[in-house]
Amino acid sequence: MSIKFYESGNRLAEATIVNGLIFLAGQVPTNEDADITAQTANVLAQIDTILEACGSDKQHICEAVIYLNNMQEYEGMNQAWDNWVTPGRAPARACIQAALANSNWKVEIKLTAVQKEIL
Repeated sequence: MSIKFYESGNRLAEATIVNGLIFLAGQVPTNEDADITAQTANVLAQIDTILEACGSDKQHICEAVIYLNNMQEYEGMNQAWDNWVTPGRAPARACIQAALANSNWKVEIKLTAVQKEIL
């Protein structure tokens, strides 16, 4: 068994792949001044890019964990999520309020997917 590391640095890899499973690191917004909906859309676009590079896409996500710095932003996050997720292919999901590493981040998303070639 081998583990592949995607965009690995000294502290973390953006993703690791083992036996066809893709484990993404928590993805955070690059548009720190935006509202929750725009920040979530930004993170989801990053996820699309990483999944594609790892041989997958949003239709092959097994589970997602969404961290919000303020649960009152839940509906705004869901606006972007609902526009992004493939109907009928929504993964298992949890949403948790947490103190994020940067106070300007409103959302962080971590997920696990499967490579398309495995299916």
